[in-house]
Amino acid sequence: MDIFSAIEQRRSIKQYDTTHKMTPEEERRLLEFAILSPTSFNIQNWRFVVIRDQELKKQVRAAAWNQAQIEEAQLTIAICADLNAWDKEPERYWRDAPEKSRNMLVPMIRQTYRDRAQLQRDEAMRSVGIAAQTLMLAAKGMGYDSGALVGFDPDAVAKLINLPSDHVIGMLLVVGKRRQDAYGRGGQLPYDEVVIENRFRAT
Repeated sequence: MDIFSAIEQRRSIKQYDTTHKMTPEEERRLLEFAILSPTSFNIQNWRFVVIRDQELKKQVRAAAWNQAQIEEAQLTIAICADLNAWDKEPERYWRDAPEKSRNMLVPMIRQTYRDRAQLQRDEAMRSVGIAAQTLMLAAKGMGYDSGALVGFDPDAVAKLINLPSDHVIGMLLVVGKRRQDAYGRGGQLPYDEVVIENRFRAT
């Protein structure tokens, strides 16, 4: 499937075929696509917690308004981010770059994020969102469907997955074979309402 078709056909699916099994190769390929997602300064701050244990899935489902897809989909992933990735051996992120670029960029990472907690969190959420979209489109391209979930208790899920204190959960994402189609699209806003030329009009 080409990327344009994947964008057009991707929908948030709630019901999954529990009889289908993804192969380990498919799972790894999907996650390898995810880690190609861009991040600011290449800090690669996303972390993908693949929840396989059935008892843990039940507990996560209970913390997520009892949404059945958490247990029924082939993959359930908590997409998290390390808020302090910028300060954890940042030279790793540019080790293969030319020396001149490396010497310029690595110091800039700490200069940009040090003592800026809101920016660290903003960066985490940006990275999670981009990675989630990569996962959803890659899944569609591989013949699977997906759904992003923000309806859950983040503190409860954080405890269940032993989330480190310097990490944050952005969303849960499920991937699998659909059992039921999505409803029709709810309604797109007009192009001219969401695409602005140059600047917003003064009010």
